[in-house]
Amino acid sequence: MRTFLRILSAESLKMSKSHLWLVTIVSPLIAMFAGFLQEQMPPEGMDPWPNLVASMSFVHGMFFLPIMAGLFSAFICRYEHTGGGWKQLLVLPVSRTAVYLAKFTVVMTLLALCQLFLLICMLFVSWSLAISYPIPWSMISISIIGGWIACMPLAALQLGVSLGWASFAAPLALNVSLTIPNMLILNSDKIGPFYPWAQPLLAMLPHGQMDFGAFNIPLESLTITILGSFTLFFTAGLVYFRRKEI
Repeated sequence: MRTFLRILSAESLKMSKSHLWLVTIVSPLIAMFAGFLQEQMPPEGMDPWPNLVASMSFVHGMFFLPIMAGLFSAFICRYEHTGGGWKQLLVLPVSRTAVYLAKFTVVMTLLALCQLFLLICMLFVSWSLAISYPIPWSMISISIIGGWIACMPLAALQLGVSLGWASFAAPLALNVSLTIPNMLILNSDKIGPFYPWAQPLLAMLPHGQMDFGAFNIPLESLTITILGSFTLFFTAGLVYFRRKEI
């Protein structure tokens, strides 16, 4: 446990010095403008919160959140891929499992920070628009936390790819290229729920806001799919890293 905490502290220090954590505010700010520019405001007398959460989640979860999961995963392996960093790290009395867990923890922490900023932006938009309806904390919590949980399999997959590829740009380019088809894949109720890059948006949209394609899948079924794919990707990445020759 002490070894894990020391590695986690070192990884966190590297990320803080890089100022990459500042990227976590970019997507929430873009989503905030989407909240202000909603094309369809609900009729008077209807609760505007579902539309607000959906419009901000759509922009955030469709593209930027999956891309950031890949960006953080690629960046956290960047130092070790340069100048023989892996050899310098692994000659120390540390286990590869602890290194893997620490890197994954930092990636998920950055994504949690991003979701927290999104929550702040949602509340700011509601205050600016003078929404008088009570804040639906249950719906917002499910959206924010659900999106974060849905990033777990994607982060595990991207971390495994980044550990294997020495290039920083290659995993990032792969991630972006697989994020772009989201708009098409989400129209399929057979492929969409199993596509890691589409799962964050599916988990974030309030239930019932869209009634076609993968948006019809029950939240319980989506949760089982996410946890199953996370277990598969996380285990595969850990086994690969433990057996990888440095």
